[in-house]
Amino acid sequence: MHRIPRIMKLSQALILLIPIMMFLYRPAPARGAESLELGFPRISRLDSRDPGFKQYLADVELARRRIFNLERTGEDPVAIAEALTIYAYTPQGTEDLLSLAARCTISYASLATLNRIAHPGSLANRGPLLLPSAPGLFIPDPPESDLEQLLASTRLNEPGITITLNRKEGKAYFRFIPGADFNPTERTFFLHTGFRYPLRNYRLTSRFGMRVNPVTGVLRNHNGLDLAAPQGTEVYAVQAGVVTEIGEDPIYGKYIIIRHGNNWVSLYGHLSKIDTVLRKPVESGSLIGRVGSTGQSTGPHLHFELRQNGKAQDPGKYLFQEGIR
Repeated sequence: MHRIPRIMKLSQALILLIPIMMFLYRPAPARGAESLELGFPRISRLDSRDPGFKQYLADVELARRRIFNLERTGEDPVAIAEALTIYAYTPQGTEDLLSLAARCTISYASLATLNRIAHPGSLANRGPLLLPSAPGLFIPDPPESDLEQLLASTRLNEPGITITLNRKEGKAYFRFIPGADFNPTERTFFLHTGFRYPLRNYRLTSRFGMRVNPVTGVLRNHNGLDLAAPQGTEVYAVQAGVVTEIGEDPIYGKYIIIRHGNNWVSLYGHLSKIDTVLRKPVESGSLIGRVGSTGQSTGPHLHFELRQNGKAQDPGKYLFQEGIR
């Protein structure tokens, strides 16, 4: 859409307590492994002429061969983890996690878990991305997201090594399991954003992608889904968020925009009625409006869009029916 639009005695006590607290909350290394503290050599561009990237690819290939030959050589996987190097690279333009993983010949699970990325999408404005020289899973301590909680609970007994990353916000601790990849359940959590459908009953009349506009007859990209339903059908927020825009547009008619976490926004167009207010926090499944035919429309339906970092995404890849994940 074009408008997608923080007394001296107290101080002394704290000074004495801080080192003790840091010691108590520092996670213990994985069983049989030492803690490894890492720095970040830089990669300027993903080009074989870049010395940093050339060395990175060589390191990845060596690690992949060692992992592939584990059964034959009998090498301890922890030895592979101890040889880990982590590089830093700032994504350019519209690079996304999946395409970047392919160029780096590393699994997207490795990149996602090390960088604590909950879902795939654009990497614009993220700042430096960390690139591991060996494939595997990086489980943070403590875990926070649903995916991290899942990994921490199901990978408890797998051999690994605790690594320490120095970040601007402080030290971060991960347990690195070399050679591991997402299992089907973990992959589902990663690829799924947890957006519900905005209607409980509907008929899909137009998908995301190129189509001939039914009103103008012009071939152009359709940035969302059209979901036909009777006039006045209830429209629900697809995920918790905040209403950031309400208005009326010649194309979208009466519309609502909700901002969600991880730079996602959802748009609901052609409404007959708006049942929410600007800057209101909403929960997943909150009633926000009613289906209509306002704006450029040939009949009652909901035009629904999902955007991340300002870029339209195919909603069909991210929505689930109520009660189904």
